[in-house]
Amino acid sequence: MKTLKIIKIGGNIIDNDTALSAFLDTFAAIQSPKILVHGGGKLATQLANQLGLEVKLIDGRRITDQVTLDLITMVYAGKINKNIVAQLQSKNCNAIGFSGADGNTIVSKKRPVKTTDFGFVGDVEKVNTKILQMLLDHKVTPVFCALTHDKKGQLLNTNADTIASELAIGFADQYQTELYYCFEKNGVMRDISDETSVIKEITTQTYQGLIDDKLIVDGMLPKLNNCIHAVEKNVYKVCIGKPEMLFDETANFTTISK
Repeated sequence: MKTLKIIKIGGNIIDNDTALSAFLDTFAAIQSPKILVHGGGKLATQLANQLGLEVKLIDGRRITDQVTLDLITMVYAGKINKNIVAQLQSKNCNAIGFSGADGNTIVSKKRPVKTTDFGFVGDVEKVNTKILQMLLDHKVTPVFCALTHDKKGQLLNTNADTIASELAIGFADQYQTELYYCFEKNGVMRDISDETSVIKEITTQTYQGLIDDKLIVDGMLPKLNNCIHAVEKNVYKVCIGKPEMLFDETANFTTISK
């Protein structure tokens, strides 16, 4: 079975032009079929502040009202996505930008209100791989931003980690899918201030113990929930760490497995 790499970038890689260019050099050099997923929350927050718009966060999650949705659509699907696609073209990697609405590739439902109304935030219901497969067959690389749609004309802000996980799951019966979360840290660490304290392997059995010991908290918790969900849905390999893990198996990073 062929390998498909789903790679999500976020954090300081997107915000730093030098780091982004270096990452895209690495990404463009990958010869196997690949899909890139990116976030962009920090840039969206910066632009909101420049425009005098209030940024509302609850437990680190953005409340997406209509004005915020308009803003992140411009930032995610516009500035960041097209900049990445243009850079990939300069590196001889033929790419095309996507939101979940494009080609009806990712359908979500608006998150129901429980204790908090998150606004126009989507939870993924379905990934349609057919159009993406046609592109991959022609050596074209899809680049996804963190937006999906509800098939009723509404765009929805959707967690980029979740989009990457659901894409990997969606292709798991056609490929040996490998899911990589690339950011500025070496991986999941026992001590956030110690780059050498990487937890090399997390399994579905050891995961709860790490939560109980409060070694996994805050923003890492939803990321790892997506990782565990992916391996439980037959994604072959899930890794978290710096981009060098993509080409160096001896690098210090975290692998999540069954």
